[in-house]
Amino acid sequence: MKRKKRKVSLVVISDTHLGSIGAGAEELYRYLKSIDPKTVILNGDIVDVWQFSKRYWDKYHTKVLKQLLEFISNGVQVYYVAGNHDEALRRFVNFELAGFKIVNKVILNLDGKKAWFFHGDVFDVAMKHSRWLTRIGGYSYDLLIGLNALVNKFLYYIGKEKLSFSKTIKNKVKAAVSFIGVFEQTVADIAIQNSYDYVVCGHIHQPCIKDFSSEKGKTTYLNSGDWIENMTALEYHKKHWSLYEYKAHKLQIDPLEEFEHKNAKALFSDLVLDINLHDYSSL
Repeated sequence: MKRKKRKVSLVVISDTHLGSIGAGAEELYRYLKSIDPKTVILNGDIVDVWQFSKRYWDKYHTKVLKQLLEFISNGVQVYYVAGNHDEALRRFVNFELAGFKIVNKVILNLDGKKAWFFHGDVFDVAMKHSRWLTRIGGYSYDLLIGLNALVNKFLYYIGKEKLSFSKTIKNKVKAAVSFIGVFEQTVADIAIQNSYDYVVCGHIHQPCIKDFSSEKGKTTYLNSGDWIENMTALEYHKKHWSLYEYKAHKLQIDPLEEFEHKNAKALFSDLVLDINLHDYSSL
């Protein structure tokens, strides 16, 4: 018996960093299989072009792509907002095919309120002026995530709770906390100036929903977090925003899925076949 999928009007996912070490592709796949969305916004850094390695691309990475393709074939609108780790896609901005569109930003009317979606790297001073330094930081982050993964395997083996090194560092180091605060305030100020009721970002891997106000107005700042450490997404349904946090023990997919033992290569062949079987040119 198939499990009933949870209906959601809008889902925002960012910073999955597929193809890099530490990407939570299995968790993301299980989440995508559990929902029935009308619109999906992939808000940047979905495939990590900077740190991509095929050795990290397991069967769940391909399953994530297949699930997104299934959404599109079922009439779900999917926006891919380019970020900094997948900035190569920015040369294809405005490419559109059968409910899938590559963009730099998305502006939607949500029940009479104006929402602005973009990745957020445009407001990162380091990204703007020191791209090489940012890339070095990316490699250092990968090293930390790799070490973290080894430690968590040991903790899992002895029955202990997983740890997040970078999350702990970001929460305790004053400079990191200050950067996050400045980023959020800057984004919120610009959203208020442009009369956006909601502004939705990714980029800094810091999930939250926060209200900001000034003498010029107010806005709600939202960040979808990431699928490396936080395993979070933003959901909008029935005029309400919520922050989804993945919990393995609370989320189970169709038991039949557990019996699929295809490797990444076989699943990729299925994906290609699936694309060929759908006549997207008529849509």
